[in-house]
Amino acid sequence: MTLPSTLGDHDELMARIARDLVDSYDEEIELELEDRNLDELESGTVTDKAGRQAYFKELFRLQGELVKLQDWVQHSKQKVVILFEGRDAAGKGGVIKRITQRLNPRVVRVAALPAPNDRERTQWYFQRYVAHLPAAGEMVLFDRSWYNRAGVERVMGFCSDEEYEEFFRTVPDFERMLVRSGIKLIKYWFSITDEEQHMRFLGRIHDPLKQWKLSPMDLESRRRWEEYTKAKETMLDRTHIPEAPWWVVQAVDKKKARLNCISHLLGQMPYHDVPHPPVELPARVRNDDYLRHPVPASMYVPERY
Repeated sequence: MTLPSTLGDHDELMARIARDLVDSYDEEIELELEDRNLDELESGTVTDKAGRQAYFKELFRLQGELVKLQDWVQHSKQKVVILFEGRDAAGKGGVIKRITQRLNPRVVRVAALPAPNDRERTQWYFQRYVAHLPAAGEMVLFDRSWYNRAGVERVMGFCSDEEYEEFFRTVPDFERMLVRSGIKLIKYWFSITDEEQHMRFLGRIHDPLKQWKLSPMDLESRRRWEEYTKAKETMLDRTHIPEAPWWVVQAVDKKKARLNCISHLLGQMPYHDVPHPPVELPARVRNDDYLRHPVPASMYVPERY
C-alpha cells in the first residue's frame, strides 16, 4: 500500500487509525462481559448508561496515567512490587487485568504462583517468591503472594503452628530488607462481604465460562468464612509495618474498586512525564529485484467470519 499523497487520502488514513483505536478499546468491553449477562447487554436493559460511560472514561484516563508510570519506572530504573490479596472472588484478578491491559509485559508482569511442588516445600519459604522480584525498571504484580502462609495455608492446615509463627517473625524483616534494597512494596487487601462472595460464587457456578475459576479450595473457603476472617485480622495486625503498610480496598462494587485501587496506586509513586524524542516512521526500503512469493491456498486459515 502506498502512502497517502492527497488530503483525501490523509483523511481516510486518519479515519482508519481512529477506527483501530476504537477497536482496541473494545477489549475493555469484552472484559466487561465478565460482569454482565450478554442477553442483558443486547436487549438494552442496562439502565445505568451514564454510569458505565463515566466508568470507562475514568478507567481510560487512569490507564493513560499507568502508561506514564510505566515509562517513569523504566526510565528511572525503579523496582516496584505490588501484592494483591483478598478472599476468593474478591476482584483481585479484575483489577490486575485493568492495570496491565495497556502496559508492556516486558516492564510490568504478573506473578501468579501455583501451589509449591515437593522440592519447593523443602526450600526457605520465601525462596520461590524471591525468584520473581523485579530488576531495575520493572514492576511485578503478585496475584497472591507469600501471604498464602497467613491465609489459606493456616486455615487449610497446610503449615504447622511453628511454620505459621516463624512466618510472622520473619516477614516484617523480609519486607524491610526488600524496601532497603530499593524496592517499592505496596500491599492491597480486597475486602468483600459474606453475601457478596456468596453471590459471586453462585455466578461462577451458573456461568460455563467461569466455572474453571471455582476450585475445591474455593468452595471449601465458603464453609470456613469465619476462620479466614480471623486469619485475615491476625495477618493485618501483625504485618502492617511503616515500611510496607496494608491498604484495604472496599471491593463489593467491582468498578469502584478498580478505579480506587488504580488511583491510589498512582498516588504512591512520584512519577512524571518522561520526555521522548518525536517518533518518525522510516520509509520502507523497496528493491526492484524483490519478488514476493505467493502463499499456497492450503496454508490459509479458513475465513469463517
